[in-house]
Amino acid sequence: MLAASAAALPALLATAGCRSSDAFAGPDPLAGRPALSPDVITLQAVIAAERDMIALYQAAVKGIPASRARALEGLLAQHRQHLARLQARLVLPAPSATPSPSPSRSAAPARVSIARLRAAERASATGLVRRLGSVPPALAQLFASIAASDATHAVALGG
Repeated sequence: MLAASAAALPALLATAGCRSSDAFAGPDPLAGRPALSPDVITLQAVIAAERDMIALYQAAVKGIPASRARALEGLLAQHRQHLARLQARLVLPAPSATPSPSPSRSAAPARVSIARLRAAERASATGLVRRLGSVPPALAQLFASIAASDATHAVALGG
């Protein structure tokens, strides 16, 4: 009986000219999931970009001699650390019934050159610096730290 009463509440409120938000304090439980904030959307985009960078490094390591691969694996380890730090900042509402796939723009190609890694590092550093003014200070500090690391990686890769 209690379940039937709870199920009938929205209809009762609607016929009385009330929205559920009129009857209760806080977010409207009938309105669905709230929209993600711009900061969360930005953080999700940066996480996706970091995952793409990791995929590039993984592809690059597969196609080169072991001596050069060790240097790239060090840079790859740093990107994994960046990803962990970014993901630690991401706080989302409880997951929905159907999990969404992890955001990633593209799969890494079979072979990745050092020049392509260098260009990706430069683009990442530039993109992160451009975002600094639009995010809260703590997130800006994290982005600046990762951008500095990416710029250092580009230099280490010969550029």
